[in-house]
Amino acid sequence: MFESRNPYTEEVVATFPAHSDAEVDERLTAARRAFASFRRTSLQDRVRLLGNLAAVLRQERERWARLLVEEMGKTLVAARAEVDKCAWVCEHYAVAGPRMLQPEPAQVERGQAEVIFQPLGPVLAIMPWNFPFWQVFRFLAPALLAGNVVLLKHASNVPRCALALEEIARRAALPAGVFAALLIESSRVASVLADDRIVAATLTGSTAAGAAVAAEAGRHVKKTVLELGGSDPFLVLPSADLEAAARTAVQARVVNNGQSCIAAKRFFVHRAVADAFLERFVAGMEALHLGDPMDEATDVGPLATRSIRDEVARQVEASLAQGARQLTRGRTLPPRGFFYPPSVLVDAPPQAPVACEEVFGPVASVWVLPDLDAMIAAANASPYGLGASVWTRDANEARRCIEELDSGMVFVNAMVASDPRLPFGGVKRSGYGRELGLYGLREFVNIKTVWRHALASEGGHATE
Repeated sequence: MFESRNPYTEEVVATFPAHSDAEVDERLTAARRAFASFRRTSLQDRVRLLGNLAAVLRQERERWARLLVEEMGKTLVAARAEVDKCAWVCEHYAVAGPRMLQPEPAQVERGQAEVIFQPLGPVLAIMPWNFPFWQVFRFLAPALLAGNVVLLKHASNVPRCALALEEIARRAALPAGVFAALLIESSRVASVLADDRIVAATLTGSTAAGAAVAAEAGRHVKKTVLELGGSDPFLVLPSADLEAAARTAVQARVVNNGQSCIAAKRFFVHRAVADAFLERFVAGMEALHLGDPMDEATDVGPLATRSIRDEVARQVEASLAQGARQLTRGRTLPPRGFFYPPSVLVDAPPQAPVACEEVFGPVASVWVLPDLDAMIAAANASPYGLGASVWTRDANEARRCIEELDSGMVFVNAMVASDPRLPFGGVKRSGYGRELGLYGLREFVNIKTVWRHALASEGGHATE
């Protein structure tokens, strides 16, 4: 049984039974049947379907946004932005995607050669709760345009979102079987992944979950893309615009109530500007308003579940016990909801949880360091390598950070963010493969070489 619990009221809103083995089998069969015809639809037809999806999202933006708030606790302002971004990714691929799928000619000695891009088949998408719509759509839009079909195994605490995505697909006139949700427990993912009707999988989630899916997929020689955890560094150098850096640091740490893989989590500040930056940063974190996420004045809502809130508390308490210091003052939390106060810690030792684990809540850890060499070394000491934000007005410092930081993305004088026009993904334990942009579109296609060899003239024979 799947529960939909409101993180602010702590009340169970709805429950849903898990799909039976027979229901899962029916959906797998429907996906395979749908792919046989969907792969043959024209690009123009698939572009039209992406436009339909964007229209359904925009037409009922408020309804979908409120569902996101009710089921996982993000603020209403953030939820509206998420729905808008889902529409944007559909619209982007509808315009830019077709040329990314055009055959690419190649020069050969004799005859004609080209590379073509064909869909793979039914793909299993294993998605998390923190961006219940966006993280589905950023895979779904390019996958559909390429001609694939999708089965969604969503996180267990967002079943209403999973079913809403099915509704959106139906109303956008996606053919039956092209998109369907599987309400199944994590323990049943391996059997679905092993099924011959699934050809590939993508997962956004924890490193442990990614490792398990990759291992199972590897046993069956199936393609995977993994977007996993992150503990993104945020570097502040002496030439930085400190007002902008501190203002963005607050936003980058508490985006989605602090529950984002690309949220800035570890802050490395040059000692020449440490006092000035920390004064601004701590003040900004303390000024954030906690409360009802439906209230547009709320900056930070509750964490998605009680267990997530308790885990953040454990990480902070253990880090303080090991020598970290807290700079933010205690505050009174709302009387209900899974809230954790925005916090700033300094001087955590390397073995402290806030230094070596991903903290999925509004807690920032700051280290003051003497120079850029030390800052880059500290940033790279993490097992994660998703994104990095660098604040400097020195071109040489920016160049060094771009070249030397071990991450899939580097943003200079801006917070890390996903964008449909650019590839998104990481290195090390943050996963492999890319979503979005050209490279994301081509992750789940057969990149097929075609060579039309010219036969020798005058009755001769082509050579090998």
